[in-house]
Amino acid sequence: MSADHYFTAEPDAPFHKGEIEFNAAGRDYRLAVASGVFSAGRLDPGTAVLLRKGALPDQNTEGILLDLGCGYGPIACVLATEAPRATVYAIDVNSRARELAAENAERLELAGRLLVTAPDDVPDEVTFTEIWSNPPTHVGKAELHVLLERWLPRLAPGGVAWLVINRHLGGDSLHTWLVGLGWTVERMASQKGYRVLRVTGKSAD
Repeated sequence: MSADHYFTAEPDAPFHKGEIEFNAAGRDYRLAVASGVFSAGRLDPGTAVLLRKGALPDQNTEGILLDLGCGYGPIACVLATEAPRATVYAIDVNSRARELAAENAERLELAGRLLVTAPDDVPDEVTFTEIWSNPPTHVGKAELHVLLERWLPRLAPGGVAWLVINRHLGGDSLHTWLVGLGWTVERMASQKGYRVLRVTGKSAD
């Protein structure tokens, strides 16, 4: 599998559009997908595990949520649907992914609360009540660490991050690394080779 779509702003793959269907939290979704975007053929198994095992927000959830590395937007769409009082940022370096995520937000009438943007366009003052991510492990450990070191510190006080990591692609070592940085990390689930990690409050120095 090429990692082009993970970190290239303009993917080279020809544009072939399609749709996928999946169920999350008892709701059915049909989203637009396209080549050159992560897991265009089906809902990624890691994303499915995260949506099934993470503590999804609900109608009482407020604040600002983040889908980090949103792809075509399955996580962001579920978050915004389940938490109608929250604002959701969906960010990705891939312009094609952002285009699809914005289209899917429109399809689900979420566009006013689901803000699709490039990472550098998120205002510096914004902090997040929750961060959700199936992060791009194929970019390599160093790139993944840079990504998380950039965004996890933007959790608001009392905020929580939910991450899903393939065990064979460093799920356990990532857990250890995050603890070493002072984060509180709990493995909340292990299913189909994936670890679901709950990350909270970095310890005071």
